[in-house]
Amino acid sequence: MHWLGRHRLLILGAICAFWTLLVLSLHFAQGVPFFSAVWRGQKSFEDLLRREGRKTATHPDFVFLGIDQSTLEFKPFTPDLLENNRAFQLMTERPFPWSREVWALLLDRLFGAGAKLVMFDMIFSPPNDGDAAFHAALDRYRDKVVLGANFDFSLVREQGGAAQNVPPNSTLIPPQQMDDDRVGYVVFFPDSLDKRIRSVRYTITDLQLAGQFPLPEEKPYESLGARALEKLGRGADVPRDLQAHLLRFSALNAYQPRPLWEIFEPPSWHANYGDGAFFKNKIVIVGASSQVAHDVFDTPMSPETPGPVLHLHALAAALDHEFLYDTPIALDFATVCSAGVLAWVLVAFLRRPLFCLITLLGIGAAYLGFSRVVYDRWGVLAMVVPTLTAFLMSGVFGLGFEYTLERLEKRRTRRTLERYVSKNLVKEILENPGGYYSSMLGSRKPVTVLFSDIVGFTPMTERADPVALVKQLNEYLSRMVAAVFENGGTLDKFIGDAIMAVWGNVSSRGVAEDAKAAVRTALAMRRELRKLNESWRAQGVEELAFGIGINHGEAVIGNIGSYEPHERLDPTVIGDAVNLASRLEGLTRNYGVDILLGDAVCEVVRDEFYLRTVARAQVKGKSEPVEVCTPVAARNESVDPDLLKWLEVYEEGVRKFRDRDFTQAKILFSRFLEFYPDDSLAKMYLERALEYEQEPPDQAWNAVEVFKSK
Repeated sequence: MHWLGRHRLLILGAICAFWTLLVLSLHFAQGVPFFSAVWRGQKSFEDLLRREGRKTATHPDFVFLGIDQSTLEFKPFTPDLLENNRAFQLMTERPFPWSREVWALLLDRLFGAGAKLVMFDMIFSPPNDGDAAFHAALDRYRDKVVLGANFDFSLVREQGGAAQNVPPNSTLIPPQQMDDDRVGYVVFFPDSLDKRIRSVRYTITDLQLAGQFPLPEEKPYESLGARALEKLGRGADVPRDLQAHLLRFSALNAYQPRPLWEIFEPPSWHANYGDGAFFKNKIVIVGASSQVAHDVFDTPMSPETPGPVLHLHALAAALDHEFLYDTPIALDFATVCSAGVLAWVLVAFLRRPLFCLITLLGIGAAYLGFSRVVYDRWGVLAMVVPTLTAFLMSGVFGLGFEYTLERLEKRRTRRTLERYVSKNLVKEILENPGGYYSSMLGSRKPVTVLFSDIVGFTPMTERADPVALVKQLNEYLSRMVAAVFENGGTLDKFIGDAIMAVWGNVSSRGVAEDAKAAVRTALAMRRELRKLNESWRAQGVEELAFGIGINHGEAVIGNIGSYEPHERLDPTVIGDAVNLASRLEGLTRNYGVDILLGDAVCEVVRDEFYLRTVARAQVKGKSEPVEVCTPVAARNESVDPDLLKWLEVYEEGVRKFRDRDFTQAKILFSRFLEFYPDDSLAKMYLERALEYEQEPPDQAWNAVEVFKSK
């Protein structure tokens, strides 16, 4: 415990260092599935930013003509549409893929309407009928059309060879098709771990396709988007650094597909496209949008983003220079490490746990806000998940250690204090210090006070061995104090061999419950003393006897002592109720009983204990007599029925005595003493009854005994 406290800062540093190093290893060990958890978390957060943060502006001049299910299953509405429509004839004479004359007719239609550019997200690799017509159209519009090409990676996967080009067939584009400015590859490269597409490569080389570093002399291939940008006169906007560029996507529903068949259907062409005016200066991409085509990709915007739409996102990002940027790896390391250090500083020096936790959460929230700002304004993807993981885990586990340390310290303090102060008082001090210290400034409360003192202890100290006496006294006090604590009492103080205990000063369960707890304590002390005496008798050690006085009433509670020269204060109770409890303890010697209860206590505990009337006593310093009694046993204990029967005789004798019927009282006490000849109370009352029978007291007599000394 002490070792933990002395090395607190070092241990906190070790906790923060552990979480920081763990996060770094989990984040940067991306190749191992289990250890990529933090990396995946970071990517998920970045994807959330892409969905919720600022997006690339939607380009109204982009149009997606989709080969959807309605186009694939198209049936002319009326026979005359088929009779007079060459495109419909070709589309309905056989299933897709149709004759490529359809695409020639489409180009004529779109460019006749003033379209600026047409891109085909399609691979025209095997020859097909209609190639001649399509070839002628491609030549006519060579500066305004781009076709797709693909890469076959089967050899790369199986043999580690180079990727094979899959360009349009040579009937459409002359050989060396990949060098033709009308051909661009349509491939997007997903992240290796989660297969999600977040970036685009506008240029790539054969070595890169094989997973190697490019050479300076290699001629790169260009993507569909790069070719389109060149056709638009924006070739300077094409990133030619052979790197993948993170996309800032446009809105999720930015580019919805329009059914291809509408272009050839006169009513739709008129109603939906203003007889072609809609396509004036438009950039059109043609591609699959049907579910059966499966031309969809997992992107941060949607797990089913159509391929043609992905090309439009890439085109828009290049036109608007809306790319995203990862922070440098060195900065990532520094950020995560700084997070661990900051967490250590906060936990180590902000010693208020709640304030520290709020600060941790506040800084975490501020960092989230900062990451959103830099994303929206500069397109920077800050290192968030690893940083906050290191920061918050270091902070939370550091606080956990602090809490554990505090609990251990509080437990140690509690155990230390409990050696000197009552357990419930220690609990109140540690758990409610504000309320406790306020009450100790001075307050008046109803309390129950117990005084216990050893009979004849002073002469015993003169004849006993000091070491043995101290050992015996400590054993006695330990048992007695344990009884106090077990019944929820507060050990107020030791006065030599005497014990003062209080109920209701720190916390109260009500007048009756406090008084009953005090009486239960007295009976427990009686039982414990009997056990101790049996043990001491067997050891040849002198036995002990005690007297206990219990009283209830209002008392002043507070810290009493001296402030000068050194503060020395004791929490205690003072007042008439306390003094009376002490006087009652002293009266036990006079009446030959070990426990005396004041009248306030007798009234509220009678339902739980068998009580025996002792006397009406007027103690020194009191002008009014007190009805005192002594407890016989708790009602839930097994008690000799004969004793209870004869106690009724005793109580009747007391009533006759107080009614001045001394002859009848004498008879009753005599009968009681036949069975209990050593009973001191019955002997006392019998002697006085005989005395008063011979010489009756005056008329003012009220059976009150007045004591002139303590």
